[in-house]
Amino acid sequence: MDMEQTEVMKPETLEDLIKTLHQIFQSDSINVEEVQNLMESYQSNPQDWMKFAKFDQYRYTRNLVDEGNGKFNLMILCWGEGHGSSIHDHTDSHCFLKLLQGQLKETLFDWPDRKLQSGMKPRGQSVLQENQCAYINDSLGLHRVENVSHTEPAVSLHLYSPPFQSCRTFDQRTGHHNTVKMTFWSKYGERTPYELSVSQENN
Repeated sequence: MDMEQTEVMKPETLEDLIKTLHQIFQSDSINVEEVQNLMESYQSNPQDWMKFAKFDQYRYTRNLVDEGNGKFNLMILCWGEGHGSSIHDHTDSHCFLKLLQGQLKETLFDWPDRKLQSGMKPRGQSVLQENQCAYINDSLGLHRVENVSHTEPAVSLHLYSPPFQSCRTFDQRTGHHNTVKMTFWSKYGERTPYELSVSQENN
């Protein structure tokens, strides 16, 4: 009797990874560890993702790679030297972040409370290296992601499930938040119209 093959093959290319993600996300229940392990097992190859990697001189860019049949968004974020995000949430979604090139510093924060006296204090920091994959959701808190290098750009692969169009950003000093619209600098390797691609989240 044939045993059903449940072990996921290691993806050789970004295309392989996308195909396997589509299979995994057909299910209604997602195993976070499985997705994280799968994304980590893909060995970054710039030939796979270079066409999606679009840099901007002034801010990091969000570049849509795949819409995951409505179950997830897969995107590549490109971080120039010194570029970073604000402190933000993830709108009740799963967020996976895999480093394709360079290094990124992730700083975790607790949700601010009403009696915030001296600003939002970092709860922990880690530096993500190439091919590592991190995970966060709103129950784990908030984070900020930064390319702290002054000489090297960074490129990361992000999966959000379910997809979301807006998130909240937080002022570290006061804990006050704003809701901001998420935009794409490019989709499928093609530049989006300028007015549709200037994300408030980047400022």
